[in-house]
Amino acid sequence: MPLKRQITQAFAHHFSTPPTFIVRAPGRVNLIGEHTDYNDGFVLPIAIDRAIWIALRPRDDRRVVVHSLNLNKTVEFSLAVLARRESGWAEYIKGVAWALQEAGYKLAGWEGVLSGDVPIGAGLSSSAALEIAAARAFAAVSDLSWEPTSMAKIGQRAENEWVGMNCGIMDQMISAAGRAGHALLIDCRSLETDAVPLPPGTSVVVMDTATRRGLVGSAYNERRTQCEAAARFFNVAALRDVSAEQLQALESGDGPASLDELTLRRARHVVTENARTVQAANAMRRGDALTLGRLMDASHVSMRDDFEISSDELNAMVRCARQQEGCYGARMTGGGFGGCAVALVRAEIADAFATAVDACYHQATGLVPNIYVCQATDGARLIQ
Repeated sequence: MPLKRQITQAFAHHFSTPPTFIVRAPGRVNLIGEHTDYNDGFVLPIAIDRAIWIALRPRDDRRVVVHSLNLNKTVEFSLAVLARRESGWAEYIKGVAWALQEAGYKLAGWEGVLSGDVPIGAGLSSSAALEIAAARAFAAVSDLSWEPTSMAKIGQRAENEWVGMNCGIMDQMISAAGRAGHALLIDCRSLETDAVPLPPGTSVVVMDTATRRGLVGSAYNERRTQCEAAARFFNVAALRDVSAEQLQALESGDGPASLDELTLRRARHVVTENARTVQAANAMRRGDALTLGRLMDASHVSMRDDFEISSDELNAMVRCARQQEGCYGARMTGGGFGGCAVALVRAEIADAFATAVDACYHQATGLVPNIYVCQATDGARLIQ
């Protein structure tokens, strides 16, 4: 059953009336540009046709009541007294409410039913989709104007300061501002965006390894700290400001001082990944799938060797993808250590590619993956 119909029926069952509003916010897959967003760099994600949906209606008592169909759980909280818990999906909604009120918005309460088909913990930004869907819900019942960049900042602040995940802006930005049929080149410093079309005759295939690693309190925050240390060494605001020439001079011993090998490798990934991302966007504008694929392959090697955020399963999935005819390129995607890889393939063989990679990966690891061909969709929308 389509999710819109599912949540509409569930809302009527729970609240004995049709919903006033339905909102949708998509997950994302990043074609290239990993761990560059919090370094003020460039990213190139697409909003995918998997999303968080909320059916809702306003309340007049400034309370929020949300039932999750996926988890069969209901949470309730007051907008007047927001209190953190240690974890749980409700914290993302509470965090958005907190960030909106901190920004001066006056919020109304609401009650709703939530469901989604963005895999949790797969590196497809289920958390950002939930944050942006919640922001859309609050905007609907509180009569707030919807400005994608402002709301993406709200979602990021909720995740950084309420949930405790020190993420960059990419996930919330693409969920809020995605465009059907296009990737979005995002300058994470200026937040300027440029929609670039997918190369003609290509499909994006998401390959879920069926492995998971939580990011809060994990090596993700450690990588960010290492990048900030490298930026301080170069005396710049962020690694976005370090040139390939500066890095090469340091690596060759011609620089003014030395940087420890581990931090140098972290910096090398970010500097080269930024360059690859800009080159990838240019290739897409030319419709050059071959170059885009080669850049994706190089990105995976950099994440595996310099940034060290891949895993045996992700590497196996990428190898399986690259072995298939019609695959232009493949790489791990997301925060790392588990989750998904992404491949660019010829559109006419996408289904056969998915079947072959499924069999190859299962033979290599014994795990059963989830592989699906994705469409690039629009960002968050008020459906009714």
